[in-house]
Amino acid sequence: MPNRMEEILAHKRSEVGDLIKKGLPTHRVHDLPPLRDFKAAVSRPGRIRLIAEIKFASPSAGVIREKMDPCAIGRVYEEAGAAALSLLTDSRFFGGSLKELPGLKRAVSLPILRKDFIIDAIQVRESFLYGADAILLIARILSREQLSELLALSKDLGLAPLTEVHDPHDLEKAVNCGAEIIGINNRNLDTFEVHLQTTIDLAPRVPEKCIIVSESGISHPGDMRWLKKSGIRAVLVGTSIMKSGDMAGKIKELVFAGGREEGEEE
Repeated sequence: MPNRMEEILAHKRSEVGDLIKKGLPTHRVHDLPPLRDFKAAVSRPGRIRLIAEIKFASPSAGVIREKMDPCAIGRVYEEAGAAALSLLTDSRFFGGSLKELPGLKRAVSLPILRKDFIIDAIQVRESFLYGADAILLIARILSREQLSELLALSKDLGLAPLTEVHDPHDLEKAVNCGAEIIGINNRNLDTFEVHLQTTIDLAPRVPEKCIIVSESGISHPGDMRWLKKSGIRAVLVGTSIMKSGDMAGKIKELVFAGGREEGEEE
């Protein structure tokens, strides 16, 4: 694993240690809406559903957009046609904050994915308490035992786990551990290079019962049309939307490109 990923995980282990010492609240954050169905939102047949991500920075891109109110962004995303939202909650490397999640949940009616480096059960419970409807689990950074445990706990809490894979080994681990929503990350976590071909190559290996989400590197309508031919149910897009001078327009462009072709039945 590269130095950058080791750095991220080392910091995350330190954060988890602090969280374990501090402990979690005994109840969900006050006045949170009930859980929303992330799985249903991203699995409508015949079209690619858009999971629009709120992300202000990343290790590979640096600052993507100056910090602004995530609630305002979330409302723009929803009105423009996104099917679900993703919120980066890692603060050190991605400029996010878990404290922004409850407000975002109240501001929109879409399901929200908490995207972070989740390595311990306490983070799964924390996600539920702060209003997440779904969480990201990265197969590469978890053992089979850890992944199985976190998948089971997520389902027990009513959260939808999106299990991220990048290669056949990751995919085998995810499927054998019971993952139902498979996120194919086009970004190589070792080199941070992005190739949409990763989704095209891995998609045929995913069991039909699973929902496939393509992640990273999607920025143009042509990307959506190309991915649609591979049976992709949803895409997760962050950087190209956040960098756009017209975030609503970018979302509408991608949603339209991922829609039904003429003559297709609903």
